[in-house]
Amino acid sequence: MTSLLSAMAVPPEQAIWVLLSVCLAALMRAFTGFGFAMLAVPVFSLFLLPGDAVVLSAALALILGLIGYRSWWRQFPVAPAVPMISGSVIGTAIGVWFLASLSVAQFQLWIGISVVVASLALARAEPRERVASATVSVGTGVLSGLMNGAFAIPGPPVVMYVMATMANPAHARAFLMMFFVCSNIVSLIMFAWADLVTPQPFQLLWIALPAMWLGNLLGNWAFERFAGEAYRPVVVGLCILIGMSISLKALFWG
Repeated sequence: MTSLLSAMAVPPEQAIWVLLSVCLAALMRAFTGFGFAMLAVPVFSLFLLPGDAVVLSAALALILGLIGYRSWWRQFPVAPAVPMISGSVIGTAIGVWFLASLSVAQFQLWIGISVVVASLALARAEPRERVASATVSVGTGVLSGLMNGAFAIPGPPVVMYVMATMANPAHARAFLMMFFVCSNIVSLIMFAWADLVTPQPFQLLWIALPAMWLGNLLGNWAFERFAGEAYRPVVVGLCILIGMSISLKALFWG
């Protein structure tokens, strides 16, 4: 393992952080349908440039979504999907422009604050069943795209939307997984267009894949056994802790 890391020019401590964060993020994402980027990107930002952090997260999340497509394909409501994805394209383009203007410390501060605010909002949301208008779907997509382009974290606006309109946990989880596959494709295209893609994320990608597979396996098992509200306090609490830690680091040790 050490010789492999040396050949890929990846410090062992980076590899350990990647393995642990990706395994936990994949577990949470498989269990809940969201949370991968909210957990992974803040950790990646500790040792990667902003562009590398978001590219690595988006690439991993896309692979994870495609590998597990059977768990969400044809199980989500179709009506809100098209307008939301259309809005996401617009928002992502603006978010990528914002990302390109950030320093490392600014990126860490903004991402920490975003994760904390989003987590607090999610903690107060209660799932319910209702029909949302196309305008709301487009607006949600734009907001998600902004966070997707800037931080590779498209989840919070869409999770809020899902909790406000879908009471069935299986349908909500499937919709989130479908949307994130689409948003990750959009973000990777935009990152490449903005010249933010470098070899570094893809060196770490191969190290992260085994951890992602294990986390996904454990998360799917947990969903089948414990599906429902049990996950929310854990996900929200962990995201708040990570977001606060990253923000404090940017303010006092950045």
